[in-house]
Amino acid sequence: MSRGKKPLLENVEIKKIAAEGKSIAYVDEKVLFVPNTVPGDIVDVQVTRKRKSFMEGFIVNFRKYSDIRTEPFCAHFGVCGGCKWQNLPYQQQTEFKQQEVIDNLERIGKVELRDIAPIIGSPKTTYYRNKLEFTFCNKRFLTREEIAEGNDLNRTPAVGFHVPGLFDKVIDINKCYLQAEPSNAIRNFIREYTLARGLNFYDIREQAGFLRTLIIRTSSTGEVMVIVTFGREDRETREALLHALVEQFPEITSLMYVINEKMNDTITDQEVVCFHGQDHIFEQMEDLKFKIGPKSFYQTNSEQAYNLYAKTRELAGLTGKEIVYDLYTGTGTIANFIARDAQKVIGIEYVPEAIEDAKINSALNGIDNTSFYAGDMKDVLNEEFIARHGRPDVIITDPPRAGMHKDVVDTILKAAPERIVYVSCNSATQARDLNLMDSDYKVMGVQAVDMFPHTHHVENIVLLQRR
Repeated sequence: MSRGKKPLLENVEIKKIAAEGKSIAYVDEKVLFVPNTVPGDIVDVQVTRKRKSFMEGFIVNFRKYSDIRTEPFCAHFGVCGGCKWQNLPYQQQTEFKQQEVIDNLERIGKVELRDIAPIIGSPKTTYYRNKLEFTFCNKRFLTREEIAEGNDLNRTPAVGFHVPGLFDKVIDINKCYLQAEPSNAIRNFIREYTLARGLNFYDIREQAGFLRTLIIRTSSTGEVMVIVTFGREDRETREALLHALVEQFPEITSLMYVINEKMNDTITDQEVVCFHGQDHIFEQMEDLKFKIGPKSFYQTNSEQAYNLYAKTRELAGLTGKEIVYDLYTGTGTIANFIARDAQKVIGIEYVPEAIEDAKINSALNGIDNTSFYAGDMKDVLNEEFIARHGRPDVIITDPPRAGMHKDVVDTILKAAPERIVYVSCNSATQARDLNLMDSDYKVMGVQAVDMFPHTHHVENIVLLQRR
């Protein structure tokens, strides 16, 4: 087959699961990636991309369904990119995630693994998220099936999720199984209210429109935060909508809004105004309370966040005498969670607002042995900083998906803590960093934690002991 042609492949048997919610088949000695399939499916595939060693395509027909396939529970499955593994039993999902972690640590990290614990599965596989962000769009996304049928191509406005890989396409979501009520009710009410009054949704290409994004946060304490972002100010119309929300949903603890006239949707650099209630909600973990503001980071699966932090604390092996550095501390959740088991905890984080939240959370819980510092990790964490605050006995690090900068790794090695607990949302970059530390540290424990059922994402904790 030449590269220019895009063939239709018939009777293709799916062999195994791959990353990012796709599965793998083999055709003419090439790997074929096909989404929305599971091992054992036999399908006809339209190839959309062809390279020397692999192809990609989409299903045009099922010849046979796999015996392990489960029926997706969401009407938006296959279009929305949020829960790509609904058709795969949860047991198989966690088995694949566990194996992916092991493969990355061995293949990329080239480290010797000890004490690989079974993955900690999520108690909830639906309605497990405490935060969702929706986008308003003036024209909803049309699926291939809708276009092929040609019956009703009405491009009505949408409020929902972006189509994976398409920045200007938004799927109109009726019911989402990721977040418990009143999440769906709030989103659908806003849609009905605004469309009935002719309010315009945002045009992503033209960068114009009134309604732009919607963030809904819920907490284990039962509180609800709603943040509506508008593309321009129209005080009378905005206040009417917000008042309607307060009247319809008295359970909203914090109703806030943003006027965002810039090119991107992020609100971290925007003023967030409290319209009703308080400017925060609370999360609770054991006997600790954590204040969550509109810009605060908090793990989006509250129950699994507790399991993640409890296992991190256990692996740290604290006796009450240790100086602990918590790198990439965010709002200080881990730092405050472990503080009562340490002599003192030093938290470092890039975002100044997060550091202020961390300090507030310490004060809120009567914790007086923490201190927090804001700045770029590779600039803050240096020999002078360590000399001033004390050489760490334990370092806990929870970096973003990109992992740690090499300068940070070098400083950790110079600090020479007895133990390092490395928490990661990307085991590939975690493995890369472990390889850099392998000459000085050996892996003593591995614990995967599934924070996001029906997706390929997985958190992983590695315990390192100084050689």
